[in-house]
Amino acid sequence: MKTPAIDPIFALGEENPFGQYFDGQSYLKMLCTEGVSIGNVTFEPGCRNHWHIHHAEKGGGQILLCTAGRGWYQEWGKEARELHAGDVVQIPAGVKHWHGAAKDSWFSHLSIEVPGEKTANEWLEPVSEEAYGALK
Repeated sequence: MKTPAIDPIFALGEENPFGQYFDGQSYLKMLCTEGVSIGNVTFEPGCRNHWHIHHAEKGGGQILLCTAGRGWYQEWGKEARELHAGDVVQIPAGVKHWHGAAKDSWFSHLSIEVPGEKTANEWLEPVSEEAYGALK
């Protein structure tokens, strides 16, 4: 396992078991699985997850608490937002989005699954190389 070129607050974890939905290598360390699911996700440079949606009939969604490195978050149809340690991203249920590391930086965030009714994640297409490559 590689040593990240960042100083993570939480342990790196294991290779992400959801890796088929990521381009590049990521790691996952679950911090809490009861009540509210919280995972520390660490991305190697250039790694990002595919477009996805957190569905819920009521409540739901996701919160990202950025802890180290530099990354990106983008909602479908909007400009990408650069992320740094200390940034918070609130993602309502039903919003198509992706997040991941910058090309030249490791990136870590806590992924908090907001409790809701009848929640489910829908994984979609990868972020295009062209769109990702255009980011600074």
